[in-house]
Amino acid sequence: MKKLLYLLPLLLSSAVQAQLYVSTNSYMYAKDQVLYVKQDINLQNNGNIYLRNESQLLQGTTTASANKGLGKVSVFQEGTSDNFDYNYWCSPVGNASAASGNENFGISMIHRPTTSTASTPATILPSSNSNGTANPLAISSRWIYKFLSSISYSQWIYVGGASTLAPGEGFSMKGTSGSDPIIVEANGIQNNPGGTGAQRYDFRGKPNDGNISVTVATNNLTLTGNPYPSALNVNAFLLDATNNAATGIAYYWEQDKTVNSHNVGLYKGGYGAYSPISLGSNGVYVPATFNSYNSDGSLNGVGTSSGLVIERKYAPVGQGFMIKGASNGTVTLKNSHRSYYKESGPLSQFERPDKPKISKNSNETTNSGETNATESETTITEAQFKLNIILNNEFTRQIALVFLPEATDGVDIGIDALSIAPDELPSDAYFFLDNNKYVIQGISFDVGKRIPVGVKATNNASIKFYVPEVTSFDPDQMIYIYDAADGSYHDIKNSSYQVNLPTGIYNDRFFVTFVNSVLGVGEVTKSNFGITQNNTNQTLILQNPNLADIRSVILFDITGKSIFKKNNLGINDKYSFSTSGLSKGVYIIDLVTSDNQKFSQKIIINNHKE
Repeated sequence: MKKLLYLLPLLLSSAVQAQLYVSTNSYMYAKDQVLYVKQDINLQNNGNIYLRNESQLLQGTTTASANKGLGKVSVFQEGTSDNFDYNYWCSPVGNASAASGNENFGISMIHRPTTSTASTPATILPSSNSNGTANPLAISSRWIYKFLSSISYSQWIYVGGASTLAPGEGFSMKGTSGSDPIIVEANGIQNNPGGTGAQRYDFRGKPNDGNISVTVATNNLTLTGNPYPSALNVNAFLLDATNNAATGIAYYWEQDKTVNSHNVGLYKGGYGAYSPISLGSNGVYVPATFNSYNSDGSLNGVGTSSGLVIERKYAPVGQGFMIKGASNGTVTLKNSHRSYYKESGPLSQFERPDKPKISKNSNETTNSGETNATESETTITEAQFKLNIILNNEFTRQIALVFLPEATDGVDIGIDALSIAPDELPSDAYFFLDNNKYVIQGISFDVGKRIPVGVKATNNASIKFYVPEVTSFDPDQMIYIYDAADGSYHDIKNSSYQVNLPTGIYNDRFFVTFVNSVLGVGEVTKSNFGITQNNTNQTLILQNPNLADIRSVILFDITGKSIFKKNNLGINDKYSFSTSGLSKGVYIIDLVTSDNQKFSQKIIINNHKE
């Protein structure tokens, strides 16, 4: 009879083990909890750890892993239930042996759960069999590839059923067909409910731990991901100063799940880009582009992943993604990048968009024992908007402009996301920055700025610009496309702008702007108004010596967020506005008169009484 090491929630949530030893034929069962081990884990033969109902294992090792033993950790993750669609994976476990340290992984280590602790190994189908099944669980080895420091998509490396995936190496794997009614967790979700559901996999092996290095090369992509049996704080990994051999951006595969074919020529898919921005930020994600459109502009063959807003800050167990090399070298995944953050929380989501949000627990714990509250965590959502460009009525390119006081007008690591779309696309759109193509750009807000938007057109392409989404940005701030060909301005926030372009590349014709000079919404001569900040009295003073009729006064912070707005102020020679309670910093005041003249000025608010 097996010995059961069962930790009750109260005990487990407060337990911190210096080392963890599970003896032969014993097991530890964690349900909806975090297990934190400060040092190494020793799992003797058939001494296992079962992580269930979003339980996670974290460790405090600061160097290489010292985990060892023939016992195994078992952790679940769900992927696509469609055997025509790919997920990108990165295994949380490797081969279990008496040797110390992380080991290689292969899909033969994936199991089908039959009870909360028992499982059977998945059948590994030969490469001649393209279609996996849910019951019994069978995985086609035909679609198991890795991608290491390569620039050409023809350079995928076939893995198949071999155990040759090193820790931190991501891999592609297609899903399954059919259904599996077995329920093994208290959430009531089947192994595979069929239809648009998900396929549950049981990863069993020695838990990965410690520093895991991944090779990158200049301008090349590498498929990696979260290699641990816990969540990975993607921001912490991408922004780690020692990982500057990469660009600080993660790229995620998305695929049109309505295309049921193994024929590559029929796939519709692409890569979404994630910019972490800062450690405290929610990050910014722009989805992959693969929608198609009819000649009249109506949607045709819409992929279910296109346009999705997927949360990427915390990569759940098993999540794979691409990174791009900024130089030849390595990046290192570390235990300090790990967090106990549940996938049911608002900032974590596997590629598959229909992952059920089964619960939310506001008492999450990081590997250092700090609280990481899923619902109450203090995070930052930067002022931003998305810009959609419909290209030749065939597909939509979405790009994002983010407003950050620390952003420069050049390329900022971890903020500006380079496009990895192939150059041979007949039509494309992007921010033109540093003579290159970007899908996310960060700038400091200035109402007078013009941000270039590049367009590649083929065969008199129809190009349509519009803004589908604005977040934490002043709702009254106008957004225009300036067309330098005729000096025209076009409202793309409340409408759209469409133009036909002959074949060519247009990097200096279109610009995002915030002021329409043609309408007279420009700067009034500065002598017409006097704007001063009295920090002693915590008051903003507006002098109006020419007695202009003032329609509105808006105060923005440097990110473009509206602090206050005063409408219909009428005709007075002086106005006063309280700045009490405002943080020290640079602000922008915008004034618009009744005849549509606009005046903007920066001020510094300190609110320090001297």
